[in-house]
Amino acid sequence: MRPLEGITVVSLEQAVAAPFAARQLADLGARVIKIERPESGDFARHYDQTVNGMSSHFTWLNRSKESVEMDLKGEDSKELLLNMLEKADVFLYNLAPGAVDRLGFSPDTLKEKFPRLITCSITGYGENGSYRNKKAYDLLIQCEAGAVSVTGTEETPSKAGISIADIAAGMYAYSGIMAAVIARSVSGKGTHLDISMLEALGEWMGYPLYYAGYGGSEPKRTGASHATIYPYGPFTTGEGKQVFLGIQNDREWKAFCSRVIGKPELAEEELFSTNALRVKNQEELALVIASVFEKMTAEELTEKLDEMKIANAKLNTMKDFMEHPQLKERNRWTTIDSPAGDIQTLLPPITAPGFKITMGDIPELGEHNEKIRKEFGTRKK
Repeated sequence: MRPLEGITVVSLEQAVAAPFAARQLADLGARVIKIERPESGDFARHYDQTVNGMSSHFTWLNRSKESVEMDLKGEDSKELLLNMLEKADVFLYNLAPGAVDRLGFSPDTLKEKFPRLITCSITGYGENGSYRNKKAYDLLIQCEAGAVSVTGTEETPSKAGISIADIAAGMYAYSGIMAAVIARSVSGKGTHLDISMLEALGEWMGYPLYYAGYGGSEPKRTGASHATIYPYGPFTTGEGKQVFLGIQNDREWKAFCSRVIGKPELAEEELFSTNALRVKNQEELALVIASVFEKMTAEELTEKLDEMKIANAKLNTMKDFMEHPQLKERNRWTTIDSPAGDIQTLLPPITAPGFKITMGDIPELGEHNEKIRKEFGTRKK
């Protein structure tokens, strides 16, 4: 069973947020028709050429879709889109605010024509408010939502290494669309979803938001360490390798002191007896920990941490991650086809008995032009 089999999504999409949402729906069996600009297509097709000549972003976001080129300024294309929406379940788009309205496809207009249609808009700041027309790239939203203020080192604020604002918006569009499909099965009516990148990432900022809003001070930027927990983060071993670990409670702290670093008396020392005190006095504590770790290898340290069930991890590169033994043991890799040949890709992170996941090809620009125009070229009057 494909959970979303029978659901048709028409996606007027580009870059990351809407393509990410649409691909999740395609993975679960929805038919996704991707509308692209004639000749150039989705501009994410041209970000780089690292995947056998294809863009890494486009490869990630666009499997299992049908691609049709449409110039929506032309009346023929507008008529074709209207034909498509008459038979669709979802209309997803992430154009500039108001762009779809100016084309004649506003949510209110479509609601009158197709009451069962679910429409979903993804914008930077939402469909109203003084920021409505402000340009919104992922970095800029990370800044506006405060994510950059809590990321990086004390000296250098940094953005996350991936497009977290785009991904957050795409995930809320994805879950919102599925909720709307379920609601429609009861009410018989579609709805409109207004997804804002700022609000989506803002939801992810809950901990620092409450910490600063009610605690009176901003969380410190601590690199790969933690602003409010210690020991937590990277520690260097004797051969210069780093091991990341996290102590979550006093039971783990006592086990760490007695069985990992061999200093049971440290657990009772007043300066370090609670997490709050360990954070306050972490410079002194770091020196004690370092004096032990410098006599150990990374392998010895991780073995002791595992034995005491204390969370730890290696700092993997992306190539290391591609070779991760856990992914191999769980058979998480598969192959899909593309205009550049076979591509290795991870299965979606949903594993459920009886669910069949769609892992279709990455389309060439306009690959389904003829098929789409033949299927939707005539509309019942």
